[in-house]
Order: sequence, then structure tokens, then C-alpha cells
Amino acid sequence: MTRPKGNLKGRSTSESESYPVSAIRSPISTPLRVVFVGHVDHGKSTLIGRILHDTGSLPEGKIEEIKKACAAEGMEFEFAFLLDALLEEQKQNVTIDTTEIPFRTARRRYAIIDAPGHKEFLKNMITGASRADAAILVIGADEGVREQSRRHGYLLSMLGIRNLIVVVNKMDLVGYSEKRFREIEQDYRKFLQQLGLNAHTFIPASASEGENVARSSMKMKWYCAANVLEALDLLEPQKSDVDLPLRFCVQDVYRFDGRRIIAGRIETGTLRVGDELIFSPANKSSVVATIERWPQVILSGVEGSRRASSTVTQRDSSTSPGMTVVAGDSIGITLAEQIFVERGYVASHQNETPVETNRFHADLFWIVREPLRIGHFYDLRLATQEVKCQIVSIEQVMDSSTLEKTSDAREQLQRNEIGRLAIQTRGPLVIDNYDRVPNLGRFVIVDDGKICGGGTIFGGVYTDRTVAKSKNIFWTEEKITARERALRTGHRGAVIWLTGLSGAGKSTIAQSLERDLFHRGMHTYVLDGDNIRHGLTSNLGFSPDDRMENIRRVSEVAKLMADAGTVVITAFISPYRMDRRRAREIALEGNAEFIEVFVDAPLEVCEARDPKNLYKKARAGEIREFTGIDAPYEAPDDPEIVVHTDQQTVDESVATILEQLLSRLRTEE
Repeated sequence: MTRPKGNLKGRSTSESESYPVSAIRSPISTPLRVVFVGHVDHGKSTLIGRILHDTGSLPEGKIEEIKKACAAEGMEFEFAFLLDALLEEQKQNVTIDTTEIPFRTARRRYAIIDAPGHKEFLKNMITGASRADAAILVIGADEGVREQSRRHGYLLSMLGIRNLIVVVNKMDLVGYSEKRFREIEQDYRKFLQQLGLNAHTFIPASASEGENVARSSMKMKWYCAANVLEALDLLEPQKSDVDLPLRFCVQDVYRFDGRRIIAGRIETGTLRVGDELIFSPANKSSVVATIERWPQVILSGVEGSRRASSTVTQRDSSTSPGMTVVAGDSIGITLAEQIFVERGYVASHQNETPVETNRFHADLFWIVREPLRIGHFYDLRLATQEVKCQIVSIEQVMDSSTLEKTSDAREQLQRNEIGRLAIQTRGPLVIDNYDRVPNLGRFVIVDDGKICGGGTIFGGVYTDRTVAKSKNIFWTEEKITARERALRTGHRGAVIWLTGLSGAGKSTIAQSLERDLFHRGMHTYVLDGDNIRHGLTSNLGFSPDDRMENIRRVSEVAKLMADAGTVVITAFISPYRMDRRRAREIALEGNAEFIEVFVDAPLEVCEARDPKNLYKKARAGEIREFTGIDAPYEAPDDPEIVVHTDQQTVDESVATILEQLLSRLRTEE
């Protein structure tokens, strides 16, 4: 029999019998967001319904209305029906946020985030629909810790939620037994410790009977600590989104009154008129001229941003330097210098920019029956960005309920497994490490329009972009797009970056690879280290600073050539990882594919070859700061392609590169 549905339109300020009326008069403006999770039938919905009732957060007469509906259908009243009725109304009213349900205590306001299962939890938490400050995890005293209890615990750990309260519910079904409560507490606390989590408290409760929810229980006198609402009031919120670095995610760009209004949502940080912004991945900067608001339009998603185009005349505009907007605000801005910006770009302040990359590491929770497969193309969604991606390696797999880890090479990730992965995207992606800026450190993987998994990003390396540039230099937008060039040539522009010791075979492989691509009808060119130093970088030496500048100049040239549709093959020692990371970012600024190829050969093999007698001269002291002898070489820690020239011939090395390269160069249908 279906649960009765109620109409919860309007909110009540009436006093609850079990909680004081002051509970609904909190002066605090920002609610503490609490996600409720738990195994099915452990009473999570009943606990939420009881909290809404006991805090006076329901319309007057609502309990009686639902009790009458239950009686009419021959059903026993349950507090879970209150949550059902509220969620039903939310489905019918698009202006209500379907992920958050408000209530108050004497201390502050709260927003409940209800998570019916893995899929909904991931969808809400990782896509950014909600970011919880705390979590209440519900375990039924009769059934104890189940697999889903463990999986939810892992998800809380993965998402960095440290404010955790565990409610052992349905204590009435076990006779309010202290022994049973302590067994569950010991079992689950041990599991949480394996995750690096420490629950603030474990609370024995009976949501259906109201024991230890809003009032202390006289039936469990052996428990003398806080009840559920008291425990919530003792929690401190996590770091506010306002205190994090600015991330303004662009949803769309509109033309109005001859101006270009960039619309989007401020995910984190603050923004003022007069701020200089860096837009990633283009790495172009401009100053905020005005901030535009639309009082009648909520730009909180794709549909909201599209609706803005029909109501843009309702905006409020501000040019005051004191005008400040903060995390959570959906706004429009105009820029002093008109630069190209489109959906998916992310604006930040110059001293706290995100990471631009097309390759990153993540922990991914897979939730569908069809396994995740290496090499298969998926859609990756992060904030307003959507790009094609491939899983290139599965480095570690963990069972989300047992925490058992395996490090064997895997080609697939099964349902309910967590994988530590390397992911490659077909275009530039703007990211943050989850532990720094969670809003841009979480993503979902989509296949055929269905969310299949969600993950968090780690290990991204931030680079300094505070180098000043002249205010009198302006970027000129091209009339021919990269897409149009690719359609003409049949392939995308790209930078193929060969790195390795002198004598490893970079130049030989580069020339052979260029010949093969040329015969396939592709526009190609090799930028060789020695050739570049005859002209473009002839004024540079081999000190660490000069090497850095050498790679920077080459990277900028390669970006321009790739933007023109050429497949640029570079052959440089490029010994420092940071320089190669910056080369990647520069290429991605131009929306070019960047593929790092490690031409790997042991030092002794390279020295034995010594085609230019450079090692011999370095050993004799005739050449100083020579890589591998008296200057370091930092091998790539995660290249797209590796060839071993001490084991492979030139043809075999080129074949290895082509096997992984060609699919990335071909234009999408």
C-alpha cells in the first residue's frame, strides 16, 4: 500500500509540544547542511520526520491530516510519511530545492539533505547540488551494521565530511538494550577508524517513539550524553565556501545593449567590481566592470541560465567598487576588456588559480551494473564543464563495504567498487584538488545520459600565474575556429611532447613519427631541441632558469602551431616536471591536445650511445650542468605514453605511440 500524500504548502511557526518555540527563531542566516544516510529500513525517514515534527517545522494540523489519511487507508501512522509528503510537494513545485529541507533549533538553522541511496547520494553530493557540513548516519539496532552502512561511511570519508553523528535507531525493538548499543558502537567505530573518521558521538534512539531525538530518554537512563538535536547544536560548520578561493563557473554568455554579459554561479569565494579575473582554461584576464543581477531568475543550472535570456531586461546593475557577491550567488558580469569566454570557463583571482589539465588522478565510486572499462569513452561533468574522457589506468581497487584493497592491474571496475584512477580528457579541464576546493574537486561520469559513478580529485599541481603582463596587450580572437580547422584537415591540432635523457632517441623517434603522420595526410612539424637553440632560444644557456625559459618559449610556439591545426612533435630533454606541467597548461590554453611521451632509456645506455660525444665531454668537465651527469632529470610520474628504447626498435616505439595517439587526433563525428 502506498504511503499517504499530504500538502505541505506554507510553513508553520507554531510551538511543538516537545521542543520550545524559540527553536524556530534562530538569527543565524546560513544553515548548517546535514546529510542523512542509512541502510534501507533502518528508520532514516522516520528520524527526519520526527525532527521536523519536534522542532515545529511543520504546518499546523499536518500531523492530524496525515493520521486521518492513514486511517482512511487502513494504515498505521508513521513519521516517515511526513518526509514523503514534503518530497511529493517539492516534485510539484520547481521553485523548491529538492535536495534541502529546512528546520531550526534554538541555536541555528539547518538544511536536511536526504539521500535515499548510493545513486542519489552521489548525484547530490558530487555534482555540487549540495555540500554537507555534517552527516547523520542511521543504523537500525535490530539489524546492526550492514553493507550499505559501510558504503555510506566510505562515501562520507571520500567526500571529506568529518562532522559525523551515528544514530543507532529502533532501540525500542531491542528492549532499549545497552549491550546491543555498545556492540554496534564498537563494530562501526572500528570501521570508521579504518577510514580515518571519528564520529563525534553515537546516540541510542527510537525515532518512532521520540526517544533521544529532541528530548532525553527516560527509558535509556544508562545513556547520559546529548540527544540528536543537542549533538547537532554542538557541531561546528566546515570551512565556509566564502572563505575558499574564488571559483566563478560560467554557464552562458548573453549579448544585450551591445554588451556581453557573462552569466554563472559563484561556487566559492567572493567577487567585487574592479577585481581582475583569470579565465581558465584560456588563461586570459580582464577586470570586472559591472555586476548584473536578475531578481526573478535563479541561475543555478542549465535550464536556469537558458531562461535568463528571455528575462535579461529585469537585471539590476552595479558598478560600485564596494559591490560584493559571494559563494552561492548566481549573477552576470561585464568585463572592461572584451575577451572570449564561453560556457565551462572558470574565473578566479590571479593569485589563487585552479589547475588546467587533460590528465588527472581521482578516487571513483562506480554504482551501476555495467562495469567501468579502460579505453571506453565517457562523458565527464564537473561544474558547468562537460568533456569526453577515457580511463587510462586503474591503479588500485577497494571494496566499499570490506575496505579490502587490490593493486593488481585491472581493466574494469565493478559495481560498488572504488577505484584509484588516471583519467584522460579530450580537451582541457579546469579542476581543483578536492581537499582544497571541493566544488571543483568532484565530478560524475556519465554514459548514455546516465550517471554511473562519482569521484574526487587529488594530486593536481598548482602553478604560479602571477607574472605581470602589460595592460596594453590585447588578445585578438580568430575568425576561424579550431573546430573548423579540424573538420578541414580531418584531425585536431596537438602537442606531442617527447621527453627523455640525451641519447634516449627522442629526435630519431620524432622524425620517424612525423613521417608516418605525414603519410597519413596530417599536418605535422617537429620542434627539435637543437634546432630551436639556433634561433628562438639562442640567447639562453643551460642553467635551471634558462632551461625553464627555453621550455616556456617552445611551449608557446607549439601552442600557436597546434591552434593552427598542426600536430606538433617536440623533442626536448625538458628535465623538470614542473616545466612539463606548465607546457601542458600552455597547450591546453589553446584547446590543443597535449600528450606526454617518455622516451625511456637507462643512463648507461644513453651514455654508451653518446651520438654527439656530450656525455664524454661532461665527464671530462668540458660541459657543466649536463642532464644526467651533474644536473638532474626528473622522470615523468604519469606520462600518457612510455617507450623503452633500450628494448624497442624505432619502428616499434613509433607503433606504440601511434596505437594510443591516432584515436585522440581524429575529429569527433
